[in-house]
Amino acid sequence: MTHDIDTIEALEAIYGIPLATAVAKVADRLVPVYREWIAASRFCIFTTVGPEGTDASPRGEDGPVVIEIDERTLALPDWHGNNRVDSLRNIVRDGRVSLLFMVPGSDNVVRVNGTARLTVDPAVLGRFERGAKRPRSVIVVRIGEVYFQCARALLRSKLWSSGDQSAGLPTPGQILAALSDDRHGGEAYDAVWPERARETLW
Repeated sequence: MTHDIDTIEALEAIYGIPLATAVAKVADRLVPVYREWIAASRFCIFTTVGPEGTDASPRGEDGPVVIEIDERTLALPDWHGNNRVDSLRNIVRDGRVSLLFMVPGSDNVVRVNGTARLTVDPAVLGRFERGAKRPRSVIVVRIGEVYFQCARALLRSKLWSSGDQSAGLPTPGQILAALSDDRHGGEAYDAVWPERARETLW
């Protein structure tokens, strides 16, 4: 006997139907209240799907993490990274994306589901210019739906109120060393990373 849930009917028998508020909160564009919320967010989790599976990537800025092109369109710059381009590879092959926008101190999360394309249009790249630097590409997201998530996950985790709990965690250098038989990473990686990060933020 299996206890797996493998039909929609079995799932709905357990969970029932969505509350009326869970439906009423959904918009198909940036209405003013969602526009204000997303404009305040400097950080989001960006998720994609492709032939090899799913990918989730943290994205952050020192100002709004996305800019609004119009009420149905957002733009997210792709700055310097590790060149894995997992998210970008997925977009080229399957445009479905989601973004989870967070604001420090708020237990609410705003989600955008939609489709994305990549552009290297100089005019779009120029909207993100910092000195002489521009992103290598920009992710243009067409909004399908936007809504706020239930706050219970952040409330349970006490994400903003539980203090710094990072002491004793493995460092990136230690992780790299462990996974590469010490060929990469270690103390040398950790020693140079802070300065390298500062020089390559954009």
